Amino acid sequence: MTYADRWLLPDGVEDILPAKALRIESLRRRLVDLYGRWGYELVIPPLMEYTDSLLIGLGRDIDLMTFKVTDQLSGRSMGIRADITPQTARMDAHSLKRSGPSRLCYAGHVLHTRPKSPLATRSPIQAGVELYGEAGVSADTEVISLLLASLQESGLEQLNIDLGHVGIYRSLADAAGLDEAGEQDLFDLLQAKASTDIRHWVKANVASAELSEMLLALPQLAGDREVLQRARKVLARAPADVLTALDTLETVAETIARRYPAAQLYFDLSELRGYHYHTGIVFAAFAPGYGAAVANGGRYDHVGEVFGNARPATGFAVDITALDGLLQPVQGRRGAIFAPAVDRADNDDYWNKITELRDSGEVVVCGFAGQEASAATPACDRQLVFEGGDYRLQPL
Repeated sequence: MTYADRWLLPDGVEDILPAKALRIESLRRRLVDLYGRWGYELVIPPLMEYTDSLLIGLGRDIDLMTFKVTDQLSGRSMGIRADITPQTARMDAHSLKRSGPSRLCYAGHVLHTRPKSPLATRSPIQAGVELYGEAGVSADTEVISLLLASLQESGLEQLNIDLGHVGIYRSLADAAGLDEAGEQDLFDLLQAKASTDIRHWVKANVASAELSEMLLALPQLAGDREVLQRARKVLARAPADVLTALDTLETVAETIARRYPAAQLYFDLSELRGYHYHTGIVFAAFAPGYGAAVANGGRYDHVGEVFGNARPATGFAVDITALDGLLQPVQGRRGAIFAPAVDRADNDDYWNKITELRDSGEVVVCGFAGQEASAATPACDRQLVFEGGDYRLQPL
């Protein structure tokens, strides 16, 4: 690498410079404070840990996204977290060991081996919540409500939520007698929305005409709340678990519509985000101008079983980095005060005045000997001067 190339960063990895860093940090603080007001306790998991715990329970997707290294102390494989959810599951199951509901929240960097979408960063900052110990639909409703509150807190004007339920496809696949490989093949076709290929595959691999019709109907069951009524007709003879899943979606939709009437709810019964580890309702938030989801979540019961404490679980993660790129910069932020260097007997009084200003919330930049205000920081719009026996602020 030449001297001129030493400043280059890997593809998908970037610095966050002052103006953007301030916005992102402000949003992170507001979200963590919001979660605290809802009763979620902040946890700070380590950036890396053994892959034995980091990659268990969340399927192959997270495995492929995780950078792996060898621990020089133990020789064991370690992973740099690509998702914070498994770490909170470990904390709930092993460290906290609570018997009742446990609400945890977090905010921090994750690292991906590849970007989730063409323009996404490989080192996003996530904020999110996890609710353990409650299997009822009220827990799903709470975390979806909190996700919408998060989007409102961030300043996002349009609230668009996609809802699905992995139990619908899983129950139909089980009833059709599909083995693991067949279930995966059909899953891949459904995610690609390959209608012709889906039809050919179902015809060749599903013996029951009734179940074939239900599986073929899934890609068409997408749209507003009317989709749920159509699904009840199309899937009327489906296994009981399918009808229970539709009941769950209907209950959630009714509550969310009352709490957040401006939110746009979209249902897609063939959308199976996180299928390999989710066990129930799944959801994602989208925003105009961004092709990928800005937040994802869902129910993932029993993930704590690998840590010796199986617990119901549901939660979501928000991509703060992506959200920042969608928001309008806040105008009108107060500038900083330049305090030029002084060399006189009242230096302590000068310092006390600077401290007083900082304690009141002002930003005060102390100059060095011979430094002009213009060289201190671009944010300075006032200067601290001594006039008439007192310290005053003077516009620059």
